[in-house]
Order: sequence, then structure tokens, then C-alpha cells
Amino acid sequence: MDIDLNADLGEGFGPWRMGEDEALLDIVSSANVACGFHAGDPVIMDRTVRMARQRGVDVGAHVGFPDLMGFGRRQMQIETKELVACVLYQLAALDGMARTAGHRMTHMSFHGALGNMAAADAALAEPLVRAVADFDPSLTVSTSASRAIEDAAGRCGLRVRRTFLADRACGDDGLLVPRKLPGAVIHEREAVLARVRQLLEDGTVTSVTGKKIPMRVHSILLHGDTPGAVELARVVRGVVEQAGRVVPISRQAND
Repeated sequence: MDIDLNADLGEGFGPWRMGEDEALLDIVSSANVACGFHAGDPVIMDRTVRMARQRGVDVGAHVGFPDLMGFGRRQMQIETKELVACVLYQLAALDGMARTAGHRMTHMSFHGALGNMAAADAALAEPLVRAVADFDPSLTVSTSASRAIEDAAGRCGLRVRRTFLADRACGDDGLLVPRKLPGAVIHEREAVLARVRQLLEDGTVTSVTGKKIPMRVHSILLHGDTPGAVELARVVRGVVEQAGRVVPISRQAND
């Protein structure tokens, strides 16, 4: 079993750092890099991409709402045409940084509220995913379980890979539970590890209602801004390596 181990990185701004990016880059196989809209800035993007290249870690654009104050976790009512332009802008920014650093952008993912809205709304997912295909049809779309995004990627001819968010609860439909609800974010280390083991051994996840949901995934994501993220990522990597290999999604065989 080949599983990608992923983290959201580059989420500081100016002199303010969020998370321990350098330490996480020694553990993960791919990184979703903030592109300046929900977090990050040109200097942080450049530094993150160069650190990833030095370690052989894949990078992808983590595309969100233009919402630095809310860290991209607030729903925003923006016309679809404008959102498409925002997606293209962020993809182009990280792609340019990666190329200049001698690296390449292999994938993309939608961040926070934008990702949650697209995951639940096929009419929104379609034009946003189409923008990714128009920008670079070789990119892989990395997403949590979402029929809307996965089906849109299929129609656009894009490779799509499903990611399991180890520290985020999901509903019976597999969609992430909104952060404002109790239990949406799982803080207990043992609970996170139990979810990862269940996924790898049983191929299922347990929803907030206690229902077991079959789920085929290619990547496991841990949020780098949570307390103890580095040690948790290290332990999760050990669990994954007991079941198989840590391999970035760009180097995984199609299935």
C-alpha cells in the first residue's frame, strides 16, 4: 500500500510563523503551500518551495478565499467568475515560485471554506476545477471525500486523489463536519492514531454519528498548525510505514 503523507505549510505571514514547516518537511512526502490569499506571502512561498525541493518533497497550491483575517475559514459570497480568477492567480503564483526554484508543482487542493463549499456544491466545483484543468491539465486534484469535486475532475480529465484528514471529523456522507460544530476537530492524539489505523487496516472511517463509511484514500493529511503536529506526524508516518510505503501522490500508480 502506497500512501502520501501531506501537510498544509507556508501558512505564516510576514514575520509571523505558523507551524514548524522545516520539521514537518522532514516527515511528509508532499506539501500544500498557501498562496497568499488565506495565508502566506511571496517570501514564505519561495522559502517553503525551496525547502521542499531540498528534501524531495512534492509541492501543490493550497487555494483559498482572499481572507487573511479569517485564515480562509469564513464563507464568502463571491461571483463564480471572480472565484475562478482567484484560483488561477494562486495556481500561477505557486507554479512560478516552484519553476524559479527548480522544482515543479504537482498538485493542488482547495483550502478551508472554499474547499468545503466546493465539496458540497457541484455547481461551484465544476467551474473551479475547470479552471485548474485550463491552467495545467497535468495537475492532480487532491481533495477530501467529495462527489462534487471528484466528478468535476473526472469530467475535466484531471487526475484526482482522495485525502483523509486525520484530525477532522466527517458526516455520514463523508464530507467534513463544519469547524464551528463540536467535535469537528479531533485534538486527542490517540483518537487521531486510531482513525489512521482503522483506515489502513479496515478501509473505513467512522462518522460523527458512529457509522462506518468505506473510504479509499491515497493521502493522509495532518494540519501543521495544531499543537504537537510534528510529533503526531512522525508517529502517523510510523503507522503508515507498518502498513506500506510513504509515497507522494505524483509517484503513485493509477488505480
